[in-house]
Order: sequence, then structure tokens, then C-alpha cells
Amino acid sequence: MISNPLLLIIGSVWPEPNSSAAGYRMMQIIESFQTNNWKIHFVSTAADSAYKFPLETINIDYSIVQLNHSSFDDFIKKLNPNIVLFDRFMVEEQFGWRVSENCPDALKILDTEDLHFLRNARQIAFKEKRELTENDLFSDLTKREIASIYRCDFSIIISEYEMNLLKSNFNIPEQILLYLPLSFDAKNIKHGFSFNHRKDFFFIGNFYHEPNKQTVQILKEKIWPLLKKKLPDAELHIYGAYVSEHFLNLSNEKSGFIVKGRAENSEELFLKYRCLLAPIPFGAGLKGKILESMLYSCPFITTDIGAEGILDSKIFKDFIQNNPENLIESAFDLYTNEVKWNDAIQLGHHCIRNKFNAETFKTTLIDKTNFVIQNRIELRKLNFIGQLLQTEFNQSKKYLSKWIELKSSNSSE
Repeated sequence: MISNPLLLIIGSVWPEPNSSAAGYRMMQIIESFQTNNWKIHFVSTAADSAYKFPLETINIDYSIVQLNHSSFDDFIKKLNPNIVLFDRFMVEEQFGWRVSENCPDALKILDTEDLHFLRNARQIAFKEKRELTENDLFSDLTKREIASIYRCDFSIIISEYEMNLLKSNFNIPEQILLYLPLSFDAKNIKHGFSFNHRKDFFFIGNFYHEPNKQTVQILKEKIWPLLKKKLPDAELHIYGAYVSEHFLNLSNEKSGFIVKGRAENSEELFLKYRCLLAPIPFGAGLKGKILESMLYSCPFITTDIGAEGILDSKIFKDFIQNNPENLIESAFDLYTNEVKWNDAIQLGHHCIRNKFNAETFKTTLIDKTNFVIQNRIELRKLNFIGQLLQTEFNQSKKYLSKWIELKSSNSSE
């Protein structure tokens, strides 16, 4: 075991657990390390945010660092962390070579959040109005992300589907992967208002995230006009952080399609609305809104993408619909059938308790970290491809970064 262990987290953004599932996920990772007495320093190149979690309240130091700047070399040498965790593969590309050069013994962990290449391939297929093919997965983005996975000592994967994809389609060794989903304390399952004391539909999602924006467009154009005819007294309320003017302008009181913007407390929404509508057309990872629906007893209708990595399609077959007409029928049935509505809640509770219970994953990250620390030398030998990619990438990225830094310095004079 390491005495006085220190973890450096390099974030693509500051954690905002009330704005996105990604922010909630980062706070779970932080909590795992803090529970085991690790000291943590969080850095990011992002500008300060009014909605970021106040890290100082949980005794975490934090700093803003510069991209493509040698000041980071001095910073990390002085800090000398035992572990560096990269928040998304792009961050590893930017800072990984500097970590390897200045702190070669530091363990490197990649938190993928979700597989960006998978989400991007699905987004392209969606925009081109066609089905995803296997060839779509073998893109330049795929090569970059998988190379980043190999360069790290291990990578945290949020979804069972993505674990299987990496192992079966790309032959990634399981030893450099760790399945760690979003998880919840089963004691926090809440029931909220009863069927007769709830009304209306809602959707929630961060508007920086393209799948959420497209979901709102689908709701506005394809789902709500027809569902409203079947349920004239119902409304659909749209919530989300960083909503743009375009989406605010979609709000229409007369049609019952109302864009509310940022939610101060998302838990309250799940506890009071009768149904979540989430016809998510593409994406990757796990959908926090679906997991929260089950935790806070709010039945939902979603798609295969929304259910991926979370739901058993046979058990939840009535609540997973890809065709708009079928989705509308299922939403109507769920909204008006109290028995089915209550059954959906019970299925959700069972899923949380048996598949996403925090107790199950309480020591998963720390156990893996300690094992890799203790066996780092041998494990790195086994991951020879990672060492090879690291050597080649570090050289190219190093000189590109130094050229950018020099160019920026000259232009500012």
C-alpha cells in the first residue's frame, strides 16, 4: 500500500453533478477514492463554472491549468501524484505524454465516460437516416480512443454493452478494462406521489449533449403532437442545463409543450411527474435519466439506445419502443393504466437493487487500483502494445505541443 497516496484528476470540465450524469459519475469516483483516504487534486483547462461542485467543501484542492504549456510540467513534478486519472480520452491525448515524461511511475487511469467513437458513429448514421453498420465503428476516432485505452494502465468502462464491444469487436484485453457503472444506494429508493396525485410528462437532459437536443426535436415534431391529441389535458415539460434560445423558442403553452430550462432539483421532478418520455435516437454509455427514473419511482418510455446497458429488453419490453407510433401508444397506455404504472415502478426498483446497487461496486475501483499498483511492472510488460503506442504517440504529441506553445508565445509578443 502507498503511504499518503495522492490522486490527480485532469478533468475536461469541472464536475457539475446537478447538470449531467457525467458530473454525478465524476463525484462517485472522487467519493470512492476519498473513502479510502486518498488525497485528491483536481485540475481542468475549462473556465470556472457557477454550477461546478464546490470541491473545497470536501477538502479537494483544485487548479486551472493551461493546455499545450510547459507550466504543467513544473506543476506535476512538484505535485508528484501516485495516480493520474484522465476524464475522457481527449484529455489523455493532451496531457498523457507530459505525465509519462515527468512522473513515469504514476499509474494512469482513463475514465471513458462513454465510448465517444460509438456515440459519434451512431450520430453520423442518425443524421444520414440509415442504420449503423459495423464499418462505422472502425473510424479514425475509434483508433484514437482505443489507442488511449491501451496507453493507460486501465480504463473505467461505464456500460456492460461497451465492455463487450471492446472485448469482442476490438480484442481489448480485459485486464486493462474495469466495468464500473453508475450506481446508487438502494436505501435511497423513493416512491414519490401516487398515480392519481401525479400528472404530465417530462424530459430532462443537458443541452450541451447532442443526443438530448435531438431527443427534444423528436418530441416536439414527432411525438408530442400526436400524444397530445390522445391526452388533451396533459403537458410535456422539458428541463435541462444550458438550454439555448432555439429550444426556448420551441416552448408553446397552447400545445402543452413547455421548455422549463435548468432544474434546481432533478429528484423532485421524478417524484412528481407521471412519466418520463425519452425517445433517445443515438448515444452511448448509460443514461442517468433512466436510472434516476427507476430510483425515484417514475415510469418511463425510451428506446433501445436509452435502455442499453441498463434494461433487460425482455423484462422491460413494454417500455422500450423505437418506432414513434409504438412509442406514443406505449406512453398513452403507461400514462392511463395505473396497474401497469405501478408494475413499472416495481421493475425499476428491482433493477436498481440487483444491477446498480452501490454496495456491489463499493470497493471495485479501489481494489483494481491497488492490484495494478502492486503489479504495475508486470502488467505493463503484458500490455506491450500500450507501451509501443505510448512511445510513438508521446514523441509526436510532444513536439506538436511544443510547436503550439512556441507559436502562441510568438503571436502574443
